[in-house]
Amino acid sequence: MSTTIQNLALKRAAPAFARTRTDSFLAKCANYRIFVEAYLASMNVQNPYLRVLDPCAETKVLKNGRTLIMLGSNNYLGLATHPDVVKAVKKAIDTYGTGCCSSRPLAGTTSLHVELEEEMAEFKGAEASLVFSTGYMTMMGTIYALAGENDIVFSDQLNHASIIDGVKLAKAQIRVFRHGDMEHLEELLAASDPEANKLVVTDGVFSMKGDLANLPAIKDLADGYGAWVMIDDAHGTGVMGENGRGVAEYFGLEGQIDLVGCTFSKVFGTVGGAVAGPRDVIEFLKFNSRPFVFTASLPPSVVATVLASLRVIKKSPHLLLNLRKNARFLKDGLTNLGFPVMPTPTPIIPIPLGNDEKVFRLAWALEGEGVFVNPIVPPAVSAESSLIRVTAMATHTEEELEFALGKFKLVGRRLGLI
Repeated sequence: MSTTIQNLALKRAAPAFARTRTDSFLAKCANYRIFVEAYLASMNVQNPYLRVLDPCAETKVLKNGRTLIMLGSNNYLGLATHPDVVKAVKKAIDTYGTGCCSSRPLAGTTSLHVELEEEMAEFKGAEASLVFSTGYMTMMGTIYALAGENDIVFSDQLNHASIIDGVKLAKAQIRVFRHGDMEHLEELLAASDPEANKLVVTDGVFSMKGDLANLPAIKDLADGYGAWVMIDDAHGTGVMGENGRGVAEYFGLEGQIDLVGCTFSKVFGTVGGAVAGPRDVIEFLKFNSRPFVFTASLPPSVVATVLASLRVIKKSPHLLLNLRKNARFLKDGLTNLGFPVMPTPTPIIPIPLGNDEKVFRLAWALEGEGVFVNPIVPPAVSAESSLIRVTAMATHTEEELEFALGKFKLVGRRLGLI
């Protein structure tokens, strides 16, 4: 930015501050704010992020007193408000209070934490699992602990930031393969040092586009070149596979993937994450993953949330059936309207528009008509891949989905998109 704009930013943001060496930080932040305000004003839309919703994860949410049909939540099975889950949370608070006030290795492990780790390992077909305080920390902290400067991590181009940051922290060598390109992955594996520790890491479900990693091919290549495989099953756990056990189950590879990470902030309706794998690896992580060691433990009420959600998933297959029925209904409806829906086997329904302005205008217009969707623009996707991300929930009623499709039709025609 020019000096004139920087000076204007300083004048507008903090007129009472004298010019000091810290002004550069203030200018950077103020410049960003001015740019965003001007950018959104040029499209006559409001900022579509950090919208205040009460509640957030229901099929209907409130924003400024207005009811919106929620088509942007990762609460895929509706467990965030399931009666069994809410009851378990209340009981845990009555028993344990609000938190552990310590890290896991010191005074922050309860019997609930251990119980969850045992049940999550069984659910994922692994020897053991370890619970982290966030899903982001799960992937980052595992890679950071395992991979070192002489190790090589092979990462899909569209992997989640937690994977990318884990590799950076570990200072491991990184080889990025083109998204879903197995030939490129094999080229990179073949060119690597055969004596080096090698780890192939991929999202199971790619959260923005809803497509799946080619896990069978990745597993075959890894076996052939002596590499381990780790998947981030954040959007697959509870959703993919006959029993909702995740992408490995979907592909018939349960118990055959070295490390499986998942987050609790999607289908489990809360926060946190876990990694499942060989017992020796899990024991190693307990004392060598700095994000795990030096972060406060998940509150017991959160752990109880995940345990209760996991048990509901196991005993309520109808929720998964409802989710898939609703996802098909939305996909078919949007496709029939003429929107360019990307085909996916997941409840994530991407509508690529390839243009930030179209994405923001559609999201803003839909909100005005009572429908909440997520506009996805860089850096979440590449500049030419901007899209509207629609997600189905098991708890949506047909009437809610029909209402939303009617508004997509109205707005789509008004904006010339269909």
